[in-house]
Amino acid sequence: MTRTFRAALLSSALLAPGVQAQEIVEWWDFLGGGDGVRMKQLISDFNAEHAGEIQINATTLDWGIPFYTKVQTAAAVGEGPDIMTYHASRIPLAVSQGTLAPITPEDLAAMGLSPDSFAPSTWEAVNVDGTTYAIPFDTHPIVLYYNKDMLEAAGLIGEDGLPTGLDGLENFNAALQTLKDNGAEWAIAQVTADGGFAFRTIYSLLCQQGGTIGGDGDWFPGDSQQKLENAVQVIADWVANGYNPSYTDYPTTVALFTSGAAPFMINGVWEVPTMTDLAARGELFEWGAIELPVLFDRPCTYADSHAFAIPNNVGKPPTAEKHAAVLEVIRWMSEHSLFWATAGHIPANLAVIQSEEYQTMEPQATYASLIANMVFDPKSIHAGVASALFEEAGNAFTAAMNGEVDAATAVAEMKAAMDRL
Repeated sequence: MTRTFRAALLSSALLAPGVQAQEIVEWWDFLGGGDGVRMKQLISDFNAEHAGEIQINATTLDWGIPFYTKVQTAAAVGEGPDIMTYHASRIPLAVSQGTLAPITPEDLAAMGLSPDSFAPSTWEAVNVDGTTYAIPFDTHPIVLYYNKDMLEAAGLIGEDGLPTGLDGLENFNAALQTLKDNGAEWAIAQVTADGGFAFRTIYSLLCQQGGTIGGDGDWFPGDSQQKLENAVQVIADWVANGYNPSYTDYPTTVALFTSGAAPFMINGVWEVPTMTDLAARGELFEWGAIELPVLFDRPCTYADSHAFAIPNNVGKPPTAEKHAAVLEVIRWMSEHSLFWATAGHIPANLAVIQSEEYQTMEPQATYASLIANMVFDPKSIHAGVASALFEEAGNAFTAAMNGEVDAATAVAEMKAAMDRL
């Protein structure tokens, strides 16, 4: 337990001798599925360890816009929780709405954390104009899943047991053709029915070219519009060449990969438990996951972060004891995030990544190298998960990936939509 919380308890005890009330921390999250199961276990473990001192009272709400709308409206009238999960990509909008309370350097020190506790891009994602508004819990990027048996048969596994020969767009496409020639029904499973989800891949390929997404009034600075066209064209070519099926939704990509119909799949790290569970039942081939290959000029992969934020409950500031209890919750969760990594997510706390236990966790330890090469959403109120940026990408890019419009037309459509915001 942190010294800050013990000090707060001592102060309370001095004011009211013989009385030491347990602090109840109201918690909201949006975590379902395997994430929800794991977080419930972490909360249970925390409560057991802090019995009589701090107890988390957790509520799980619907993911996405419903969650963020409820947080905003509740905090505005002082009825928000004491702590909540938050996507780093949504922080700029929340700050503009006055929804989040700043986390001070003193708070960081009380938790035994500092900016150096996290990868630079992860830390930057939770800061706006030099002020910290959340503590990162993980990063959850996309990765390239692979069927090791099929790649080995095609000569695409190196001496280190990992895929080889995939860097460079020509080499990667040649590998896809080799896999098709070796009998794969499809070479790769990338979502193509939802341009919003595929935007994670497209944004990664934009970044690999040195392109950027800016913000209001200048969404694609410099030659980024052309580079975005190049990124969209990569997936369009996979579809046109028969490497990736057209109009493929999320569940189908997972089914294609797990059935052996596609030896590659681009998806989030959150699908690691799916593979782990199937493999444990003997229902999956030998598999792995790696950082996205460098198809253009440099490594870069899209990521977001689950973080812990404290709402700005208007008119109801927390007591010193409550605030100290919340900081203890964040500190403990960060310190115990190794268990969270079993969900596929990369712990944000570098000390956990560097631990011997994490380094033996596969494929997590292999793809964790990508934390040096991540790109997060731009700092805009229109960006972030379930945002206008993703919605307009979905509207524009779905048709282009499937060959119904050209990439230049799709990018121009997206730019026009973003400029109207």
